[in-house]
Amino acid sequence: MPDIPAFHRHLAVLPVGLAVLAGLAIASVSASERAQDDTTPRAAMTLPAEYRDWSLIAVAREEGKLDDVRAILGNAAAIQAARTGTLPYPDGSIIVRLAWSFDRLPESEQAFGQLQSFTSGHPKNGVQVMVKDTVRFAESEGWGYAQFNEGRIANEAVNGTCLPCHQIVKNRDFVFNRYAR
Repeated sequence: MPDIPAFHRHLAVLPVGLAVLAGLAIASVSASERAQDDTTPRAAMTLPAEYRDWSLIAVAREEGKLDDVRAILGNAAAIQAARTGTLPYPDGSIIVRLAWSFDRLPESEQAFGQLQSFTSGHPKNGVQVMVKDTVRFAESEGWGYAQFNEGRIANEAVNGTCLPCHQIVKNRDFVFNRYAR
């Protein structure tokens, strides 16, 4: 029997190599999926790409430990519900809370002879997102909560603290701020 050329011998090994690589890829994906399964559905939440272009629901001043000034924005579904007072908010509603330090505006002292104006300073306390999806977030009253710090989702120790605070406004579908008229 003549010798099989070296090139053809390597071709015979190719399917085995591909099978091994495919197995490694599947194992890697499975491990990744298991890691995601170990977290809440919130882990799949993302910071909406165009949220800075959304309409304003309200502005708020938070004193105490948080000490910030806030803008609460909503996507079209959230804005419609907020404007009309529709409760509960419809699935697909997304509310975003931005916060900044509350800084004195020195120019107001010069203009008015006393300190009377403040302005938003540096971003503070992350970007918080509420997503209404009554199926996906059934365990948290239909809302998914997530905080993003520098564009990355915070850990569960941070995000797991949202619902207990929002329980106080259960009668407003867990939303603190009303539409600013």
